[in-house]
Amino acid sequence: MSAKHFINDPTHLVNTALHALTLTNPSVALDAENKIIYRRPGQNVSQVSIISGGGSGHEPSFGAFVGDGLLTAAVAGTIFASPSAEQIRKAVMSRVDAEKGILVTVMNYTGDVLNFGMAVEKAKAAGLKVEMLVVGDDVGVGREKAGKVGRRGIAGTVLVHKISGALAAKGASLEDVYKVAKLTADNIVSVGASLDHVHVPGRAPPDPNSEESLSKEEVEIGMGIHNEPGSERAVVDLPELVKRMLKQMLDSKDGDRAFLNVNSNEIVLLINNLGGVSVLELGGITAEVVGQLEKTYNIKPVRILAGTYMTSLNGLGFSISILNVVNTNIGGPSMLQLLDAPCEATGWTAPISKETWEAKSTQTREDSAAWAEEVKPSGLKLDPEVTKKVLTAGLGRVIAAEPDITKYDTVVGDGDCGIGLKRGAESILKMLDSTPLIGDIVVDLSKIVQVVETTMDGTSGALYAIYLNSLATSLRSQSSSSQSATPQVFAAALKQASEALSKYTPAQPGDRTLVDALHPFVETLASTGDLRKAAEASRKGAEGTKGMKASLGRTVYVGGSGFEQVPDPGAWGLSEFFLGLAGIKGKEGEEGYEMV
Repeated sequence: MSAKHFINDPTHLVNTALHALTLTNPSVALDAENKIIYRRPGQNVSQVSIISGGGSGHEPSFGAFVGDGLLTAAVAGTIFASPSAEQIRKAVMSRVDAEKGILVTVMNYTGDVLNFGMAVEKAKAAGLKVEMLVVGDDVGVGREKAGKVGRRGIAGTVLVHKISGALAAKGASLEDVYKVAKLTADNIVSVGASLDHVHVPGRAPPDPNSEESLSKEEVEIGMGIHNEPGSERAVVDLPELVKRMLKQMLDSKDGDRAFLNVNSNEIVLLINNLGGVSVLELGGITAEVVGQLEKTYNIKPVRILAGTYMTSLNGLGFSISILNVVNTNIGGPSMLQLLDAPCEATGWTAPISKETWEAKSTQTREDSAAWAEEVKPSGLKLDPEVTKKVLTAGLGRVIAAEPDITKYDTVVGDGDCGIGLKRGAESILKMLDSTPLIGDIVVDLSKIVQVVETTMDGTSGALYAIYLNSLATSLRSQSSSSQSATPQVFAAALKQASEALSKYTPAQPGDRTLVDALHPFVETLASTGDLRKAAEASRKGAEGTKGMKASLGRTVYVGGSGFEQVPDPGAWGLSEFFLGLAGIKGKEGEEGYEMV
């Protein structure tokens, strides 16, 4: 029955998830029998109590929004099903303080409206002061299709919860809390989109060939939070998808969906993850929405909230909500002040303070180009023309060897080592052509390091950057005893840089890494002072990695027997550079190991 869930028993899943809320927030308790999360007694100042709830599967809504400054209690049903009227009655009549009245806020779904409504009427009949607000913010289904049922409630509801909860915490009356909650609900429009329907634990996996399933290329615009159909299915990229979603929310000429005239100078934007979108991708979605709002509608939100507020289990989709901020007309705090007010609820994520938002800082740091210029000269001299000529030869040999390095890395890695080394080498050559070397080895090396850091990524990029930075430091320390960068000075500095590198990687000779080419080069240069002999020793070390089993790097995970046929790509590439530095040209027709 499993469709890739860790917990497949839906009853156990809901019960344990509710219990977990009491573990992560000590201020809340669980009525396990009735699936009610509520604030513990004894800590509350007298205030209007706010209750919400609905089917499970929308976490953090609603239980994780229980806490000081937000909800007083939340009632959970089974997955995607309303809680019973009896559960809700227990919450209203015995799990919250009723002294200043109770506001029940529920999303516009038939089961929720009926069951919460029944409990509210029972409470009223018992003499309690209770108001009920039904929130319908979804524009995914227009007036014609929605008929008498009206708009569905989706993620915009959490803004109603937050604003009304903050007002209640300030001691406002039930009348004012209800008034502001309704005003908030009346000024929200939302719409969602999803790449697929979700699977409910405990149910049979959906048939991928059924009409309900979306194809790989399709997105459903306006899909509800219970797999309900939306307004259309389309094959569109993100910019076009966002364009259509915003049009449904903001097109005043659309008679079927123009539910709200967004005319305020203050707009709040909520980008909600339906459960299965990565944080990385949600960031890209947020940037697209904000960009289109400003470009197409001249809307610059004063608050932007992006995160997971109301899910559809692990739904691979997102929703957009817009709050048109209006005057509350109660002579008290504004909607924005209430939205910014602190709360203690694990589900609410809005860490940016009012002061930070209102500062509207545009300051940036743009001084990166000055970094190399600020490196203090070491006094260690090297002929700039000779240096450029030697480096050009070494880098040229790396570029020419790229096909071989890529072949080797395709066998034992992910195939990107050669391209990465070539990209770095070409970038350094470009820098050498555009920025003259000044003849101070530390200053010139620092310029090269900056290029390596910005153009070479991955493990090899980090290793080279660490090593070259350490080399610059080591060369500076050598300048007190010498004014010329002799082979002996370089050898001593290279040894120190190797020791520094060992702090960040356990790689040693014999581990099948670039260290197998670096170590013999450094040792031979130190003992002989001969660059050519050091380069030849480096090549011998690189050749020795053929057949050597890797202890570190991606090759360890790739496995297989490819390591027996080819050398380590990183070691080979470094040896090519050293051979070029030494002026050793590749033999005509010279080839590397055959591709396996």
